[in-house]
Amino acid sequence: MMWKTFSIGGVHPQENKLSARHPIREAELPRQAVVLLGQHIGAPAKPVVAKGDVVKVGTRIAEPGGFVSAAIHSPVSGRVARIDRALDASGYPKPAVFIDVEGDEWEPSIDRSETLVKECALSPEEILKKIADAGIVGMGGACFPTHVKLAPPPPLKAECLVVNAVECEPYLTADHQLMLEHAGEILAGVSVLMKAIRVQKAFIGIEANKPDAIRLLSEGASACPGVEVVPLKVKYPQGGEKQLIEAVIGRRVAAGALPVSTGAIVQNVATVFAVYQAVQKNKPLLERVVTVTGHSLARPGNLLARIGTPVSQLVEECGGLPDGTGKVIGGGPMMGKALLSLDVPVAKGTSGVLLMDRQEAVRGAVQPCIRCAKCVAVCPMGLEPYLLATVSAHGGFERVEQEGILSCIECGSCQFTCPSHRPILDYVRLGKSKVAAMARARQKQ
Repeated sequence: MMWKTFSIGGVHPQENKLSARHPIREAELPRQAVVLLGQHIGAPAKPVVAKGDVVKVGTRIAEPGGFVSAAIHSPVSGRVARIDRALDASGYPKPAVFIDVEGDEWEPSIDRSETLVKECALSPEEILKKIADAGIVGMGGACFPTHVKLAPPPPLKAECLVVNAVECEPYLTADHQLMLEHAGEILAGVSVLMKAIRVQKAFIGIEANKPDAIRLLSEGASACPGVEVVPLKVKYPQGGEKQLIEAVIGRRVAAGALPVSTGAIVQNVATVFAVYQAVQKNKPLLERVVTVTGHSLARPGNLLARIGTPVSQLVEECGGLPDGTGKVIGGGPMMGKALLSLDVPVAKGTSGVLLMDRQEAVRGAVQPCIRCAKCVAVCPMGLEPYLLATVSAHGGFERVEQEGILSCIECGSCQFTCPSHRPILDYVRLGKSKVAAMARARQKQ
């Protein structure tokens, strides 16, 4: 059969799904949870607890700090040790709530049973409020507050829901395993989201390298009106929102437009599961499945980890840090970023922890550009990455703004395919940050 996919660019890195079909294991509780207050795009949350306060699993410890923000809940039970700063995955110190763990007592309002709850009698407005109250954010990496994304500004209106179950990043398998173990809950979450955004049609996009998930969700979707599973060709970065919309419904997002302008609202499959738990089980977002993997790791796996658990603990549960480790990446190898410390805590957007040995981690020696245009051919946004990188390196930020640098989704396809090992994405990121700062300055004038 002809698998659907997006039309411009893309690459096919070696998949390295070492932890595929490894059952989800529950990670041990940390001795102390470090819960960052900025786990989402937008304003950091504001703490509503103080040193010495006793909290349970699910107790709200921070409220949204603005319209685009998200509530945060305690992932553990115990006592607030302090409110201080802790390193986040980017290596910067950020405000966090430190909680000393004592037992594992949950808020009684949370339904911890495994009973599948399909019917939802709530109104769309009530569903959105429950999602907001639970602190749900996009769990595919962007971490945009879900209740905001589900309510687009007029005149934009949703026509369908697109579920991102692609997981195109090499090595990562958390979403795949979540689908295999919780297909019923995911489909119930799809129905809840369809009601929330008032649409009659939903598409679940899954790449063809997950035939068991395609089969399982297709069987379940046959009993869910309006829900269709769409098998997709394996091609990176198909998990990009704009690429996925084109692959699934055949509509392209115009430059500078919001994805919902196509009529589609996209939600990651792990976010859909979290929405089900929030709306049907009163469970805030306080834990997530994290892929911990790498060729040198003794026991790669998919761990259900509480938010605030140190990455070092997850690595230990998978066999410990191997000798010769050259780099530890938060996320996948294409879009993830190297961690400065293993003491970084798990956050709502932590999809994976990848260990690379020194040989894997070393970049090739940078050579002159040979004008091969491979980076142009693989760019899924139709940009000229070599030009954006070169001009950014020389400070020509007005030029790269005109060349559409803000359309770059930072997928890394250009750098991956470059035979000269040029740091294309590094310079494009520099250019994007400078252009974005220029745009903000203009708005203030």
